Amino acid sequence: MKSGFAEELVFLKLGGSLITDKAREATARLEVIERLAGEIKGALEARPSLRLVLGHGSGSFGHFAGRRYGVREGVKGPEGWKGFAETAAAAARLNRIVTDVLLAKGVPVLSLQPSASLLCHDGSIVRWVWEPVKVALEKGLVPLVYGDVALDEVRGTTIVSTEELFCYLAERMRPRRILLAGEVEGVFTSDPLKDPAARLVPKTTPAEVGKIQEFLSGSYGIDVTGGMAQKVRLMLRLVQKLPDITVLIISGQKPGNVRDALLSLQPLRCTVISSI
Repeated sequence: MKSGFAEELVFLKLGGSLITDKAREATARLEVIERLAGEIKGALEARPSLRLVLGHGSGSFGHFAGRRYGVREGVKGPEGWKGFAETAAAAARLNRIVTDVLLAKGVPVLSLQPSASLLCHDGSIVRWVWEPVKVALEKGLVPLVYGDVALDEVRGTTIVSTEELFCYLAERMRPRRILLAGEVEGVFTSDPLKDPAARLVPKTTPAEVGKIQEFLSGSYGIDVTGGMAQKVRLMLRLVQKLPDITVLIISGQKPGNVRDALLSLQPLRCTVISSI
């Protein structure tokens, strides 16, 4: 099903490692969020035809609580369910910060809480009321989703990443591009935050999945959604299924990168994931 938008539709995720300090619980990087909000506003002003769906990771807000209570695998007992609720609240707190900053910068963002209508089966989304995203776009708003908890028919509880939400939406809305802005410039042969010899992988395709898996390991800091490895696996699977979509993994640390990527100016250093 096509989105019906004549304008260019782009999905942009602001990674949890970018907008929070993932090594320190519940620590937002406000100056980074403010800069990124300005870049998003600038891109929307420069290209009025751009239609944008935003997402963000939960970083050190949701991931610490999620790991503490084992929310992704399924909680146990009253204390676990309380932890499930605490994880949801932590993710929502970061979302409130991001939403408020975007609105202050003049971005007409509408936050849509995923867990309010998500249902999963053994970790995979089976139902999500996604139509408000489409309607918000039609009204000229910028829908904002985020990594969140979910009820699960098998496990009881789980956590759904922004990439999983984007994959679900992509099958229904068919964006031209998906931009994943994080702390690092893309996929590397080893962790670039720890290994100075790490080399950037400029492009990968589903045909190279075996080779790329050799390089992938979890992101730096605590990430209960699987880190870079899971992100790349999901995107490779998506472009194989929907070959018209191109995914860029970019650094949001470099000022101007996000704005340029939104305006179709590919950063010099990034990883492109495409069908061929």
